Amino acid sequence: MDAMQKTSDQIVVRSSWRALVAAIATISAVGVAIGLGIPLLSVILENRGHSATMIGLNAAVAGIASIVAAPFAASIAARLGVVPTLLLMLLIGACSFFGFYVFSDFWVWVVLRVFLHFALTMLFILSEYWINTAAPPEKRGLVLGVYATVLSMGFALGPWLFSRIGSTGITPFAVGFGIIIFAMLPVLLAWKESPDFHEEEHVPFAPFIWAVPTATAAVFVFGAVETGGFALFPVYGSRIGYSEADAALLLTTIGLGNVLMQIPIGLLSDHVRDRRKILLTCALVGLAGMCILPFITANWYLVAGLFFIWGGVVAGLYTVGLAHLGSQLTGRELASANAAFVFCYAVGMLVGPQALGLGMDAMGPGGFAVSLAVFFAGYALLVGSRLIRRRN
Repeated sequence: MDAMQKTSDQIVVRSSWRALVAAIATISAVGVAIGLGIPLLSVILENRGHSATMIGLNAAVAGIASIVAAPFAASIAARLGVVPTLLLMLLIGACSFFGFYVFSDFWVWVVLRVFLHFALTMLFILSEYWINTAAPPEKRGLVLGVYATVLSMGFALGPWLFSRIGSTGITPFAVGFGIIIFAMLPVLLAWKESPDFHEEEHVPFAPFIWAVPTATAAVFVFGAVETGGFALFPVYGSRIGYSEADAALLLTTIGLGNVLMQIPIGLLSDHVRDRRKILLTCALVGLAGMCILPFITANWYLVAGLFFIWGGVVAGLYTVGLAHLGSQLTGRELASANAAFVFCYAVGMLVGPQALGLGMDAMGPGGFAVSLAVFFAGYALLVGSRLIRRRN
């Protein structure tokens, strides 16, 4: 009997790790396409003469689409199944990405952004639910650190690809399309390992926005900083004299910092009593980096070094926030909390590009760092006040 139980446990462990590999590989391939697409679209719009505010508006539409998508993730997955939903969203995402090459009208691009990021939001919610469900509780921080690392590798590879293939012709769009289609493979291979997802088990996600505010506010800030920064940095770099390739490579250094730092940050979060202290440190590093940036832009290598450290630490807002959420909840509550988590990320995606675009139009290139600094300062005040009051 003990031998049978041991064999059964080993099968469950192998099944869990197969599910983790499939979910992580899928969403990370999508990360490559996002890392390629965000600077690509911004550079094209800049070359067509659109203002930073309009470029920010186009990017911010992604946040609106994500906000709309989050409440529907559970019901769609319940009707279609987790794996069919993932495959459908990958197909929609791939076709939308290629649509940016087919159409050139600004407002058509807005519509394409809606479809693209509706699909991406569904992919993130269901993949992260799959990961949190399959992860051993005692290793959740490590698993999410691995997830964030591989995803960051995708985000880093995207700008690197952009720096190699540029923004002209069909090539960057064909590459993005192909990467997203390729992401279907690991989903198909792990079809039998996907979690059950029944609508009658679903609970409303909105209350979980306020259940652990330090976690949801962390992902809001990260969404604003990541999306706004990636969308507007190519414009910022151009206006302070960087070439298109040099600006793209700086985005790659942010991704490389994420790659090296998320596993250590995730491991650390498994061994501390209060993760809010880590979140506060991430916010303060983010604030310090934006205070330093305006004074070192003349030296590309100093900026690259700063972005390497800054990007890796700031990404801890997402990793530690998600681990904290997963440690507090299980089952259907975890699924709803994950939807709330992604919803807050989506709100940040909506606010960030607009805030940076308006800041740059009002203050010139310097508005880029100032706008990002405001997000970090606000979050640091929130976490600091709650630590003092000893509240979640």
